[in-house]
Amino acid sequence: MLDKEILDPDKLTLTEFKLIKGQVDTPEYFDVNKIAGNDIENSLQFSFKLDDKLVKTDFTIELKTNSKGANAEEATSSFHLVFIFKVENIEQLTTKTEKNSSIKFSTSLGNALSSIVYSTSRGILLTRLQGTAFQNFILPIINPNKLLSKK
Repeated sequence: MLDKEILDPDKLTLTEFKLIKGQVDTPEYFDVNKIAGNDIENSLQFSFKLDDKLVKTDFTIELKTNSKGANAEEATSSFHLVFIFKVENIEQLTTKTEKNSSIKFSTSLGNALSSIVYSTSRGILLTRLQGTAFQNFILPIINPNKLLSKK
């Protein structure tokens, strides 16, 4: 990542959201009262369309209950959420590398997008998981930079 400019939030717009996948699988005889916690795996990937000033973020999250052996099988959940942002000053916040055609982006842009994606996903998951084995699950608060370092 690079730090050429500080992000101007007025030049950032969430233009589209898509729920690509939202699945919860609960075994037939699963007892939610025996859940001790949840195991969480997530990732955030960025794609850029610089000519159109667009950034696509793919956020995936996999959940699994942890009943410490009290349930014969665990419940699982899988979500894939896509957010598309328009960044009016994207040329100030990104640099295209000639070596392998990858894109470096400013820390401020990465931090802003990961913060928006993660916090919005928290609300989406709260509503989507109601009435399931994950009804008490709340996506934990984290430092959004941790999502950026998971590459």
